[in-house]
Amino acid sequence: MHRLRNVCGAGLLAVLLGCSSTPNNYHTLVPSEPMRDGGQRIQVERVTVPPQVDRPQLVVRQGQSGLAILETEWWGANLVDEFRSALQDQLGGPVGGGKALLRVDVQRFDSVPGRYASLEAVWRLTRSGEAELTCRISLQAPADNSIASLVNAHQANLRKLAEAVRESARQGSCARPA
Repeated sequence: MHRLRNVCGAGLLAVLLGCSSTPNNYHTLVPSEPMRDGGQRIQVERVTVPPQVDRPQLVVRQGQSGLAILETEWWGANLVDEFRSALQDQLGGPVGGGKALLRVDVQRFDSVPGRYASLEAVWRLTRSGEAELTCRISLQAPADNSIASLVNAHQANLRKLAEAVRESARQGSCARPA
């Protein structure tokens, strides 16, 4: 019996030591310094993203058809909430000059380590008393092989999306990203 207790105690210790895990790293699409202007207030009403990437963990492409869920690399929230918060942060401004409502349907949100982060979306801008404006955007920013670089590239894409939305709100027509 004493021998069995020692074996069980040693086995439990091995299991506990073997279960130590790598800590999670958390990332955000919200830049530390948003680029706002004093123009029209644009409220992000809704964002949709492809279900393959709408999760708390970062998802990256592997090869031509593979996806990898990075179990220790997490967004601060599910991707749809993270995207919406970041975009609203970029578009926020003083209330005045009317308000526009924005809906964004993300069609692609690719993270390719060592290559790029890409964003393809259709967005709709509605201002009271005016016809809805529907625009399409396709963006790609280079990224190195680090997660921080991929996140920074996605932040750059979101910044360009916000710039295009603001410019379109000013012009009343779809603007091309700079």
